[in-house]
Amino acid sequence: MKRFAVLAANLAKSFAMAGIIVCLSASAASAQDRIGGHFGVLFPLVTHVNDNTVGIGDDFKIGFPMGITVKTSDRWAFDLEFVPVIDPTEGRPVNVSLTVHPGILRSFGDGWSGGLRMAFDVNAASWGFTPLVNKGFPRGDVRYFVELDVPIRFQDDFFGTTHTSVGLGVHLGIGF
Repeated sequence: MKRFAVLAANLAKSFAMAGIIVCLSASAASAQDRIGGHFGVLFPLVTHVNDNTVGIGDDFKIGFPMGITVKTSDRWAFDLEFVPVIDPTEGRPVNVSLTVHPGILRSFGDGWSGGLRMAFDVNAASWGFTPLVNKGFPRGDVRYFVELDVPIRFQDDFFGTTHTSVGLGVHLGIGF
């Protein structure tokens, strides 16, 4: 368990250093075409935790990611995303959670981009990061996109034991 805590701390430090380097090396942004946003729908397809795999048919959830993007250059952007997730569980009240999801995105050209987001689950003993790959389809002033997300979370249970969860989700949306 101690090795896991050290690994998680080193990972958080590495991400923070990468963010600082990107921010310090970014060119000055002009106001035109440097600020954007997005809205979409997120379907968590599969999640694996504690030798247990749960699919969308076993535990349906739906999220509504929305974010503000600041392009620091033609290739790099900072994106602050908020993801409310609705979890309708039979026999219980509907649970609504919120993830604060800041990240760094890089354009690879031809509508492709990739990135890494930190993840902080509000009112939950859960944090982590989310690697992603995105394909955009420009249509006029907007861009439709399909994104694959791999959420990795470190979650503490009631007894203080940390569990790692790895998932796969698809995010469909529109950017403006």
